[in-house]
Amino acid sequence: MRKFLILLFCSLTVFCCSCAKEEQPLSGTGEDDTIVVGLSQVGAESEWRVANTESMKSTLSEENGYMLIFDDARQEQENQIRAIRMFIQQDVDYIVFSPKVETGWKSILLEAKEASIPVIVIDRYIEQQDEQLFTAFIGSDFYRQGKKAVTWLEDFLEKRGRGEEPLRIVHIQGTIGSSAQIGRTKALEEAAGRHPNWEIVAQECGDFTRAKAYEVMGAILKKTKDIDVVYCENDGEALGAIDAMEEAGLKCDPVDGVIVISFDATRLGLEYCLARKIALNVECNPLQGPYVDEIIKKLERGEPIERITYVDETCFDYKSISREIIDGREY
Repeated sequence: MRKFLILLFCSLTVFCCSCAKEEQPLSGTGEDDTIVVGLSQVGAESEWRVANTESMKSTLSEENGYMLIFDDARQEQENQIRAIRMFIQQDVDYIVFSPKVETGWKSILLEAKEASIPVIVIDRYIEQQDEQLFTAFIGSDFYRQGKKAVTWLEDFLEKRGRGEEPLRIVHIQGTIGSSAQIGRTKALEEAAGRHPNWEIVAQECGDFTRAKAYEVMGAILKKTKDIDVVYCENDGEALGAIDAMEEAGLKCDPVDGVIVISFDATRLGLEYCLARKIALNVECNPLQGPYVDEIIKKLERGEPIERITYVDETCFDYKSISREIIDGREY
């Protein structure tokens, strides 16, 4: 009966509520052992996000014993809060969401806690003071990703005898306030503080999209083309920045051009790495569905879980990447 009521509520919500982003299959088994999960995805702003969503949908499927209620927040935190409240009203078994930013979740997570619904945070983190309000986190250590990037840059410059030369850096940030932006920005700013010859000549928000990065990079190039490094906080931003630089006559190449650093390691990003337009691409693994499934199944069995789980990740540079690696990628 409980699952039937949830299905009925979903049908009415999709029909009546203009904020519903995507209809869900409403032919669930109705069996008591079906696990109902409400998933609030921040949006579909990048290849990475699309791959993350597909991983969640393919894993939390009817065949695997789930009924997934999916909501696309379209990059609006208010939409995510509305969706989570809807999941609470539907009395789902679990709530999963990827927060747009770190702050502003306390009230809605308190509501979920009062309803005794476990919350699993994926991809991006939330502020530490609210840690007690979620059950588990599955995602990336973004500061560590940034450390990998700046360490690679330090080693690269040292090996080429450029360690003491002035280095002019353009920094294209992700969505301000997201944990990905905070961690990757912190690593770069710390490195710039350690190296007196490193100068961040411009720091603009690209909002994790190719179009916005193209726009802000174009504006920067009107002021200066004296650039050594462009540090982009995801592949979409890197591609947009490269588009703008090439239009302005700049060459993106780690040896005799602008050094472009990116994050995500999507298939398209790695194609640019193979072409030497991206010098380094630090992986951010979007395939988090199996990790969520494992946590839920353990909770269902009453087994202890790791509260914080960082997904497996690596990095690729223009020397290590190959066609075989790209063709073997799942995203």
